[in-house]
Amino acid sequence: MERSFKKEVQALKLGDGETFRGEGILAVTKALLQSGVSYVGGYQGAPVSHLVDVLVEAEDIMADLGVHLETCTNEASAAAMLGASINYPLRGAVTWKSIVGTNVAADALSNLASPGVVGGAMIIIGEDYGEGASIIQERSHAYAMKSAIWLLDPRPDLPTIVRTVEKGFELSETSHSPVMLELRIRACHVTGEFEAKANRAGKYSALNPLQSPARFDYSRISHPPSTFIHERLKVEERMPAAQQFIREHGLNEVFGGDLGEIGIIVQGGLYNSVQRALTRIGLGDLYGGTRVPIYVLNVTYPLVPEEVTSFCAGKRAILIVEEGYPDYIEQAINTELRRADIQTRIYGKGPLPNAGEYTSEVLLKGLAAFLKETRPGGFDADAAGALVQQMTGHREAAAQSVGELPTRPPTFCTGCPERPVFSAIKLAERELGPIHISADIGCHSFATLPPFSVGNSILGYGMSLASAAAVGPNMKNKPIAIMGDGGFWHNGVITGVASNLFNKGDGVLIIMQNGYTSATGQQFMPSSAQARDGGATGMDIARTLRSLGVKWLRTVRTYGVAKVRDTLIEAMRSTERGLKVIIADGECQLARQRRLRAEEAQMLSRGERVVRVRYGVDDEICTGDHSCIRLSGCPSLTVKPSPDPLRSDPVASVIESCVGCGLCGEVAHAAVLCPSFYRAEIIRNPSAWDRVAHRLRRRVIGWLGGRVKAAA
Repeated sequence: MERSFKKEVQALKLGDGETFRGEGILAVTKALLQSGVSYVGGYQGAPVSHLVDVLVEAEDIMADLGVHLETCTNEASAAAMLGASINYPLRGAVTWKSIVGTNVAADALSNLASPGVVGGAMIIIGEDYGEGASIIQERSHAYAMKSAIWLLDPRPDLPTIVRTVEKGFELSETSHSPVMLELRIRACHVTGEFEAKANRAGKYSALNPLQSPARFDYSRISHPPSTFIHERLKVEERMPAAQQFIREHGLNEVFGGDLGEIGIIVQGGLYNSVQRALTRIGLGDLYGGTRVPIYVLNVTYPLVPEEVTSFCAGKRAILIVEEGYPDYIEQAINTELRRADIQTRIYGKGPLPNAGEYTSEVLLKGLAAFLKETRPGGFDADAAGALVQQMTGHREAAAQSVGELPTRPPTFCTGCPERPVFSAIKLAERELGPIHISADIGCHSFATLPPFSVGNSILGYGMSLASAAAVGPNMKNKPIAIMGDGGFWHNGVITGVASNLFNKGDGVLIIMQNGYTSATGQQFMPSSAQARDGGATGMDIARTLRSLGVKWLRTVRTYGVAKVRDTLIEAMRSTERGLKVIIADGECQLARQRRLRAEEAQMLSRGERVVRVRYGVDDEICTGDHSCIRLSGCPSLTVKPSPDPLRSDPVASVIESCVGCGLCGEVAHAAVLCPSFYRAEIIRNPSAWDRVAHRLRRRVIGWLGGRVKAAA
């Protein structure tokens, strides 16, 4: 994993009155245990992959409470778990990443929300905008609205987060509807403390199992004619019950201020950013004080009409801080105010941008524009605008003086086993011509960026082969689909491989088998060498493909660039019709380095011999062509001035971050570039033979060096 929580999870054992200190994601886990959940599950995915990691590392704590943990192969299977709460008083929570996960889970969510739930059902969604999102810029808000799933967006404050989780289960049970808890990165990693409560087992669990299934009740089935009744219940009973619960339990918050003629309505997750912006322009303080009244929506759907109208009544203008588009909240508030015949002017999109992340700079400029437009009494809006310009103007000045800064696109880690596959593809294209590449979600999607720039489309996790289905029949060259082993188990085995075989399709599929769900922190998956309990998984991609009917199947070591290139050319030129699958096998380098560091530390402590491999470039042989860099893109490959005064071109150089994967040499050999790369071994705790061989080599090198000098 990206980090271990083995030490931190011990805080989950804290009892009544003890002080819990830690990150937001740990606070959510503690809140789940305090809420009496019977089951939890989820699919890994930033920014809440850590929630699954924490649950796995706290499995012994949950076992003491009888909590069942399921690490799901995709979001749909996680959402379907919540079906346990339809008929039984079982509280359950599942988690996944944002809109892309919600898209996958949509079918199960609709069928869950239709009959409603008896036990509290919570979906914890890691959702953010901008660089923190890392995926398509959409929101799960629309799913909440269409399916009558209540959307919680807690203020990034540990006591508020914990209370929202606990009250979220009560809200779910009171209104018989599932709830979504939206966690932004700021909420996941905010640190703080709260007064803990004792963990409690669910009403029913592995410790106190249900004795018999529920009596059959057709009204609990999402199937006509029940679904017609469900639609009416959502609107006429469940939503009013939810709104009443939100109001009575004060889930939303109001912070007062003396500038009462204006106000701000903000999504809970953005409260800290808004408060910080107010503080910077003199309208707030570091302790949460504010001169502008703020209505914090810790529940963004449904809105509570009475709260909205009460807050807006008597105010000239309101600024709605709603990140993302469409402006669902702004439209809903405008509707409620018109219905109540309240003429408060609503600002939102306008002072604030329609799209994009609401960063500190964006909020500062938006607040300044709102204040300039409304000019509240007792505050100098022009001075605030000048201050904001002073704080943000340096960017414009820097852009004018420095010019456009070079982009820094994300790239593969040093030594990544997937990089050589794309080097091989580039080399294969020299013989085969341009090839349509169907890319996929995962680390390998970095190949769509320089220096490879390989990939024509990304349609969804595990969807690469399916997205090439209509390309192949309409193109001279077979298309190539790239898929990770995580994507294979998530979706690709059915939507891609099974569909292709069923339709007797053609084409080439490259499966990157690195052993982990790597992009989110090296979590285990069905084909990992070991399961989360340390035992073998017993599942294998090659055997699965054979059982489905794949006949043309090759497994190659990813670092063998020439072998990968030749296998790819063989697949592309094969006259045998049908799916050709290449399993590119190479362990995730990050996971490998973590494993090796631990193993080497133990060997060194025992005084055993340890060898580390490093590569370098001979300055005198390097021509300065830099094809090695263009074909591998390794971050440890760079350039430096040539030591030869007669050569002006810089030479290639391998820096200290090298992990000894050997790709640079492999690429140089496969592309017939140059012989300038050399391999060196760094030996610790050398043996007697190592010492003898070292002395012998030094003598031979010295003798050869003397002959060269004599000849010169």
